[in-house]
Amino acid sequence: MRALRRPRLLAALGLGALVDGATFCTFTYLAPLTTEVTGLAAGWVPGMPALFGAGACAGVTSAGRPADRRPLPVLRAGGAALLVGWVLPALAAGHTTATVLLVPLLGLLAFGVGSTLITRVLYEAADAPSLGGAFATSALNAGAALGPVPGGAAIDGGPGSSAPRSGSAPCWRRPRSPH
Repeated sequence: MRALRRPRLLAALGLGALVDGATFCTFTYLAPLTTEVTGLAAGWVPGMPALFGAGACAGVTSAGRPADRRPLPVLRAGGAALLVGWVLPALAAGHTTATVLLVPLLGLLAFGVGSTLITRVLYEAADAPSLGGAFATSALNAGAALGPVPGGAAIDGGPGSSAPRSGSAPCWRRPRSPH
């Protein structure tokens, strides 16, 4: 348990939770983004997570060697790109081609950065690898469980609201017609 007192380990765990939280804030709402906002047919709904998964596979594969050699540049560049990657689907949601291209890119960035953070946890907890791996998994799962909450709040019209506010909607959601 002494390993958990290390600031670098705690930072990697916290960042892992944040990365997974933000990623699942986006990923959880792919179906309504695909059909209600982007305007694609319901047949695209299974394809969007598949595109995300293909990007995730590419992200883990492409980040592996660079992250082993120089993890901080991978985390800095990948983290900055991921931050932009979380915002772009909201801004481009009405554009079919952009949305279809951004979904695998988001998977690539999220899993490239996420796998690098897991590796950092294992390096920082080298004297307690089982515990480090367990805490890395727990941090990612906490992020995945809590991440969709802000997205749901935005869709519902804000914290504490059960319906969209009159006349307003999140930037990626078209206001519904009253008829």
